[in-house]
Amino acid sequence: MSKLWDLSQIKPETRVVLEGDTIPAMFWNGVARRGDQVWMRQKQLGIWRSWSWKQTGEAVREIAGGLLALGFQPHDTASILSNTVVEWVLADLAVLSAGGVSNGIYPTDAASQVHYLCEDSRTSILFVEDDEQLDKALEVRAQLPGLKKIVVFDMEGLRDLQDPGVISLAQLRAMGRDYNAAHPDEVMQRVKACRPDHLAILVYTSGTTGKPKGAMHSHKGLVYTVHGYNTLVAQDEHDERMCFLPLCHIAERLGGEYHALYTGAILNFVENPETVPENVREISPTVFTAVPRVWEKFYSGVMIALKEASPLQQKAYAWGIGVGTQIADKVLAGQPVGSLLKLKFMLARWIALNNVRKMIGIHRARFLVTGAAPISPELVKWYLALGVPMLEVWGMTESCGAATGVPVTRIKPGSIGPAASYNEVKLDPQTGEILVRGGNVFMGYLNQPEKTAETVDEEGWLHTGDVGVVDEEGFFRITDRMKDIIITAGGKNITPSELENELKFSPYITDAVVIGDKRPYLTVIVMIDQENVEKFAQDNDVPFSNYASLTRAPQVQALIQAEIDRVNRKFARVEQIKKFFLLDTQLSAEDEELTPTMKLKRKLVQTKYSPQIEAMY
Repeated sequence: MSKLWDLSQIKPETRVVLEGDTIPAMFWNGVARRGDQVWMRQKQLGIWRSWSWKQTGEAVREIAGGLLALGFQPHDTASILSNTVVEWVLADLAVLSAGGVSNGIYPTDAASQVHYLCEDSRTSILFVEDDEQLDKALEVRAQLPGLKKIVVFDMEGLRDLQDPGVISLAQLRAMGRDYNAAHPDEVMQRVKACRPDHLAILVYTSGTTGKPKGAMHSHKGLVYTVHGYNTLVAQDEHDERMCFLPLCHIAERLGGEYHALYTGAILNFVENPETVPENVREISPTVFTAVPRVWEKFYSGVMIALKEASPLQQKAYAWGIGVGTQIADKVLAGQPVGSLLKLKFMLARWIALNNVRKMIGIHRARFLVTGAAPISPELVKWYLALGVPMLEVWGMTESCGAATGVPVTRIKPGSIGPAASYNEVKLDPQTGEILVRGGNVFMGYLNQPEKTAETVDEEGWLHTGDVGVVDEEGFFRITDRMKDIIITAGGKNITPSELENELKFSPYITDAVVIGDKRPYLTVIVMIDQENVEKFAQDNDVPFSNYASLTRAPQVQALIQAEIDRVNRKFARVEQIKKFFLLDTQLSAEDEELTPTMKLKRKLVQTKYSPQIEAMY
């Protein structure tokens, strides 16, 4: 495999590449060492603006000084309610440099959720992105007596606002410049006073069940984990990353912001969540981490484009991906690849596969990383056939992100890899639950000691709630969530995630929830891929007036039935899906059925759509 892909910079990096035992100490060491090197880029009004380490340091120092001028004390909490933008990182590092606790709030959260998170975390300063987010904060401000100031990143549309409790980020920076001039050493004194065992960040779980819980992570745990990430997949100052997942989620906070801070990799921020496909092609990242929904969307885009391609182009792709699949099969089996096949693969790339990679924007990628939800093994194999290794990692908020990872030298689709070098992973002998122990395990849940005791046992093992198996090589595989395993009326144990992953491999299906616990047979609730199904309808003269009518069209029902039939052929009769229901409401992250990471909430969906489920039985 190493002769096909350049693995020289994918190998684990075990040395410490940037000193510092807290996040702010590490950041300021990075500023001193990297100075004029570019660290971040963000597209504004069609132009990419670069931020050097030095410029980032100046902004962070001013914001931190502004916080001190506002009376922000060590261990105080500041929250950030914003999309993924450069200012998020500046505010985060300023809060930590001021000795505070940094908490992120999903920009899709409603005002009531903003109230709960600010109250639970005792937020004294709230950073918001723009007028839309400010409205939420103002709606609940009267119920938050501890909230001293709201700081707005983007004041467009707010120029006439006269509110003593609200200031712009520019005003806060100006206050910081004045404060730092009068107290030149105070920010750095706060940085030096910050201890590894101090609470650094709060990451609220997305709350698929009950209210979100604030997972507490110390500086020591964050630094330890960031060092560990480089032993999973190494990156350096020559790498380009794309920053687009929510920064309040552990994946982008640790795997994006803090890992890039440690290694010096360049962070490129997308314009907004809708422009991700275009921005990927512009940025062409060398290291690309995303959730399965993104990888599925790229694959769907290629499949739809192929249907519009000329017969010659279709034949070229079919031959090229066929050669790539032959190589992938050998790589996955650990077999050598012959010279003739290598030559054919070079030709396949030149004729077709390079164009596919450029269409997605992964033509420079040394490897792809997927996590946060299960992914179809067939999808992993497809990217490998394009010549780009896809590595699956697994972890959770409470394990500070990745706790296992597939090594590039031994890819096993369907596996989450062996335990990462920096933690232990084992199966509970009674339940098969996956347990994690190490310096990356969180401090506990804020204000919820009883929930902490339920989650981390006396020996320090984190109970993840995922059920799995492990093979003779130490590679783990998730079979399901403990609470999601279906036991049919006939007594058959079924793991719905396997069926759901196969369904999501379809370009016409975005998400699926399989039903069947204590039922005579399996059914499924399906969320269609609007863009691809609309295109299917237009290409086949299927009349529809809106999203709901699209889902009810007989031809669309037949299309989804065909996709379910395809999946059913892979499973035993007792595991096959007998009926389905298409969600007729177009869902977004603002809707209660979806988590902020765009996963359907199984329990809520089952409750909300119980009449439709009963109708299938």
